[in-house]
Amino acid sequence: MYAVIFEGGKQHRVAVDDVVRVELIEKAVGEKVEFDKVLLTADGENVNVGAPYISSAKVQGEIVKQGRGEKIKIVKFRRRKHFQKVTGHRQYFTEVKITGIQA
Repeated sequence: MYAVIFEGGKQHRVAVDDVVRVELIEKAVGEKVEFDKVLLTADGENVNVGAPYISSAKVQGEIVKQGRGEKIKIVKFRRRKHFQKVTGHRQYFTEVKITGIQA
């Protein structure tokens, strides 16, 4: 059984015991989290699609890790103009272990 959830502006396909990296959730490690924006649930041939969400479906998870991703370099450069600007960015993330899917 799997589900497609909408979290942090992105869609994630999750199943039980998966570890998913989502946008930052302001909770401590070990706390429970519940996703109620479920777009799709599937159990074999039984597929349920929401419009846009399935109101009765929920996905439960537990926060495993909080952290920051790898640094991304942003380079702005204009040739022949003596202009070069280099900045970086590290995105915050939360790793969530999916513990249950309630369809």
